[in-house]
Amino acid sequence: MSSIKIECVLPENCRCGESPVWVEASNSLLFVDIPAKKVCQWDSLTKQVQRVTVDAPVSSVALRQSGGYVATIGTKFCALNWEEQSVIVLATVDNDKKNNRFNDGKVDPAGRYFAANRRSVYKLEKEEQIPDGMCIDAEGKLWVACYNGGRVIRLDPATGKRLQTVKLPVDKTTSCCFGGKDYSEMYVTCARDGMDPEGLLRQPEAGGIFKVTGLGVKGIAPYSYAG
Repeated sequence: MSSIKIECVLPENCRCGESPVWVEASNSLLFVDIPAKKVCQWDSLTKQVQRVTVDAPVSSVALRQSGGYVATIGTKFCALNWEEQSVIVLATVDNDKKNNRFNDGKVDPAGRYFAANRRSVYKLEKEEQIPDGMCIDAEGKLWVACYNGGRVIRLDPATGKRLQTVKLPVDKTTSCCFGGKDYSEMYVTCARDGMDPEGLLRQPEAGGIFKVTGLGVKGIAPYSYAG
């Protein structure tokens, strides 16, 4: 296994970056900044970032088979036309709960877009803090970003055994995905909301997008919404 390298490829200063998704067709990374109400796309070749601002906290974004993207915005499933920077509501839930919103969302292998307000995940050791966003590698193992833990860990979903730990220079790691050539790179989002000035001085890259290479494993392409 080659040595692991971690670098902040985009100092975006996200308040709460989440839902990283690799877009193979454009060699770019999609992600959201939930409280800033932004969907962002970073081009790994030009290093440029495009941003679309929406009307409510946006908790996840995903590819769509018919083109464009889909996103969970507030309590709405929405279609996002990136070229026109337009949003079309596909469905709305919990109309009677004004302060509610989606927390996260993913597309499954069947092309269905799942989102939830609350979720249950693996129970980890206390030191890992709060398990957050996750992804699966080509060997079927689970990678979990640990919020307030400053790390991404690799788990065997069959046994719950921890196989690998990748520590990052920020505490509030939120999610991860594989991308890049052959899906051999991992991208990690994080947050800076809730950090005091002293904490931000210690962790100036908080809220940035990190790239991890040399993991020795590859990921799989993200699934696309079939609707």
